[in-house]
Amino acid sequence: MDTCESWIVRRTCKIIVLGDAGVGKTSLTHLYCTGQFPEKTDSTIGVDFRERVVHVGGEKIKVQLWDTAGQERFRKCMVQHYYRNVHAVVFVYDVTNVSSFRSLPLWMEECQQHLIKLDVPRVLVANKTDLMTKTAATTIEQARHLAEVHSMPFYLYSTKNGNREQVDAIFNKLVQQICRQRGKEAEADKSFKLTPKEEEKKEKWSCNC
Repeated sequence: MDTCESWIVRRTCKIIVLGDAGVGKTSLTHLYCTGQFPEKTDSTIGVDFRERVVHVGGEKIKVQLWDTAGQERFRKCMVQHYYRNVHAVVFVYDVTNVSSFRSLPLWMEECQQHLIKLDVPRVLVANKTDLMTKTAATTIEQARHLAEVHSMPFYLYSTKNGNREQVDAIFNKLVQQICRQRGKEAEADKSFKLTPKEEEKKEKWSCNC
């Protein structure tokens, strides 16, 4: 018996997956959470929400994947909701669809508009590499450069031909980075807390006028 099953989930990591319609976001999140490639996927309307629990550093972490609609008409009513309290962002584009690559700066700009801080971890995934063409090879090099400029890890992936270990590596590394970052923030918060004596001194010197 795995004793880890009795552990309490103490943290939740919210990861949003962004990109144009049809780039493979739903397949990517479905494969990570279920271990299976969906035979048929329809266009996401609003937000498609999935969860998976993983173990990191002796803790159970609930990973929430928010698969967002690529079409503007579906996204307008949901955009404020899914950008709230985001811990990481996964950008996805289709190597066979040049326009999906050209849309990446717009997705990045949208993150900025909704106050996603620069220290929030981001990765870029070039999907559908099983359908590689000369044009695709060109966009891959451009995407690699874009990722370097924005200090993002860059992954080549084929959701259809890929396996769970590969997609696990993408998301689990993000989760580990989130946990490390939040751990450092917690330590920083502790360093700024006043001791009881300091609190007492602060009260004595406070002005009640």
